[in-house]
Amino acid sequence: MEPYSHFIYVLECADGSYYTGYSTDVKKRVSVHNAGKGAKYTRSRLPVTCIYKKGFETKQEALQEEYAFKRLSRKEKERFLKGKGEQDDVETEKL
Repeated sequence: MEPYSHFIYVLECADGSYYTGYSTDVKKRVSVHNAGKGAKYTRSRLPVTCIYKKGFETKQEALQEEYAFKRLSRKEKERFLKGKGEQDDVETEKL
């Protein structure tokens, strides 16, 4: 069992764009996106791949991080994702 119950995740869409969201079950949420029943943004950009997820103790913390990430430019997001993939405290995985 994972120590956190609230997550943000970043999906890479088929067109190379990113989508960021919040979930308590990232694997299930990615499946919903790929079934075409997720966010309107991802429906026309299938399939999607989870390239990053990070857990938080509270929903508030996760939503604050999601909001902060969404405000970054594309270049800033790329730098963030590249740098975080190399740190131990962040779980990066393809789901």
